[in-house]
Amino acid sequence: MEARAYRLREWPEEERPRERMMQLGAKALSNAELLAILMRTGSRRESAVHLGQRILRECGGLRGLAGKSWQELTQISGVGPAKALELVAALELGKRVARAQMPDAPAIHSPRDAAELLMEELRHLKEEHFVVLFLNTKNRVIGKRTLSIGSLNASVVHPREVFRAAIQHSSASILCAHNHPSGDPAPSPEDIQLTRRLAEAGRLVGIELLDHIVIGDNRFVSLKEMGCM
Repeated sequence: MEARAYRLREWPEEERPRERMMQLGAKALSNAELLAILMRTGSRRESAVHLGQRILRECGGLRGLAGKSWQELTQISGVGPAKALELVAALELGKRVARAQMPDAPAIHSPRDAAELLMEELRHLKEEHFVVLFLNTKNRVIGKRTLSIGSLNASVVHPREVFRAAIQHSSASILCAHNHPSGDPAPSPEDIQLTRRLAEAGRLVGIELLDHIVIGDNRFVSLKEMGCM
């Protein structure tokens, strides 16, 4: 009698790779589970996860898998051309990411560096935009996000949202900035209060707030230089 096929949809929901990835993130998954997501289906005799485990075993792990051509992968039982091509394409993307560099990523060594980076983007806006620059250990910008649009106050920009985004970017430090549509960069009491809250939250989570700058019309103010941190 032919063995019954294993189907992931018959697994408990909390054990399915896609559901686990949505709940816990990709880092929580095993190599076999990640392969299962790429392949989507297994064979008639095994689930996608079991097929992923067998592929890794027969290839000698991820390094061995990365060195296989799609033709070689089709020699593994249960792996047809479509699955083989999907795996090789995903592995090639991983190699390209590993080789990718950001030679043009700007470095922030002073408030002026940040102001020059953001000035033209923010100086003419009609509403206040709160922007966060995410930096690596060498103070190079690895990301940027606008977290708030509108009047700036503590209820609109919460440290929790700022540092959640920083953690998502694997930031070593952050620099915050916002514009004053009036053109006058003089910080308000709310700006100062928010800066102090952000600096304190950064110390607690281990991600330093380098500065908070306010951008006006071709002018800027550093709250760190003002002693507000």
